[in-house]
Amino acid sequence: MRKKERGNKMAKNKEEINEKEEQDNTPETEEKAEERSSEEILEEKLKEQTDKYMRLYAEFDNFQKRSQREKDMRYGDAVIDAVGSILPIGDNLERALATEVQSEDGAKMKEGVEMVLKQFKETLTKLGVSEIKAEGEQFDPNIHNAVMHVEDETIDDNTVVEDLMKGYIYKDGRVIRHSMVKVAN
Repeated sequence: MRKKERGNKMAKNKEEINEKEEQDNTPETEEKAEERSSEEILEEKLKEQTDKYMRLYAEFDNFQKRSQREKDMRYGDAVIDAVGSILPIGDNLERALATEVQSEDGAKMKEGVEMVLKQFKETLTKLGVSEIKAEGEQFDPNIHNAVMHVEDETIDDNTVVEDLMKGYIYKDGRVIRHSMVKVAN
């Protein structure tokens, strides 16, 4: 009897398993399986496309930044070239102001030259160009050009004693013209 009961139980278990398999193979569950797999496929594709988009966006952002830096560098180069070629005009205006005036007409002329020099310096400032401070500063070969040396015990070594010709620097730190200076040893 026990064998028959065991046999009946096994048969029932087989029937239940077969019924479950049949239910799982019904068109509804197959559609659900297909939907799930197609949903997963769509999610993967979405993730891939999102990843591609993010990479492309990052590349484009880097391209824009690089292009802007290159544009700024080209503009800076143009300013440096242009200012470098007109600096002698400013030097001559300063030399003109250094002369002594003895007549009233000469004083008026000097006043006009002062106004032109002031306008010249304002224009340089607007372009991002500034004078290099030299006198009393420590000698820096990156911005100063030592053309004379002076022996003076009262002044520290490598101190700029006199600025013989003004130097100019662009806003990004590039030297347009080095200051010609006299340095104490």
